[in-house]
Amino acid sequence: MTPSEHATIIECPRDAWQGLPQQIPTEAKVDYLRALVEAGFRHIDAVSFVSPKHVPQMADSEEVLRGLAGALGQMAGRPEIIGIVVNQQGLERALAASGVTTIGYPYSISAYFRRANANMSREESRQLVETLQQNATRAGRNLVVYISMAFGNPYEEPWGAEIVADTLAWLAALGVRCVSLADTVGTASPKAVGELYRAVRGVAPGVELGVHLHSRREAAAEKILAAWEAGCRRFDSALGGLGGCPFAGDELVGNIPTEIVLETLAARGVNAGLQPSCLGPVLELSERIRLMYSGAGAGKVN
Repeated sequence: MTPSEHATIIECPRDAWQGLPQQIPTEAKVDYLRALVEAGFRHIDAVSFVSPKHVPQMADSEEVLRGLAGALGQMAGRPEIIGIVVNQQGLERALAASGVTTIGYPYSISAYFRRANANMSREESRQLVETLQQNATRAGRNLVVYISMAFGNPYEEPWGAEIVADTLAWLAALGVRCVSLADTVGTASPKAVGELYRAVRGVAPGVELGVHLHSRREAAAEKILAAWEAGCRRFDSALGGLGGCPFAGDELVGNIPTEIVLETLAARGVNAGLQPSCLGPVLELSERIRLMYSGAGAGKVN
């Protein structure tokens, strides 16, 4: 390892916020996203275009993006903004929204989870990925596909590295150039993270292959190291470890904390493009949002 090695960090406030029971005001979301940009984040999973009935926290995505565009003004080097979609309607909203540079889609290799999360068959989901790739390319946008349940399946369905590899090869053949392996339910051990990444990393050489891991805080560093040592250079995370998939089960496991990702990689001499010293204010703001809108802590912030 040399000091010049780099990693890409994708900050995921959308994933952090979507399960909070109390609605975060649009203005608060805009202020937080602006604070992320000011702290140096250049890749942000910011919004989703999904049913307000199922994910009410994301009902104001268009308003948030309009507010962010105004807040950033003519800033040079504008960040990558990822908008998650799960169907054709979401795609249309994302393409029409201000500032979305990358469309994100969670493609599940679990039939059970696919139905729970998007109410689609395998064939319907694959057809949607083709449509997303075609439309994103035509509109000059990027596409990132998350392979949900990549590290294991708790639903007693067929699973294995060969299924993940086949999915990755199919995505590459479609022209998808960015894929993230998702530990949707947060049950993968560090050993499993490393083994799966090593098993599939050579399947699609032209694809940027990242990880979107969920974890208990105490296990986060080991998982990050396992992915790094297996060759991963792209990491999704969220400040404070907030969030996780609201459809994955009652025992919600949070995102990998960004501050632990940076600390862990810095110890290996890795340049992640962010200065840990700049995280203090935005970490405080993230914690404030958690306390204010998680229900139990409402009114306790001073």
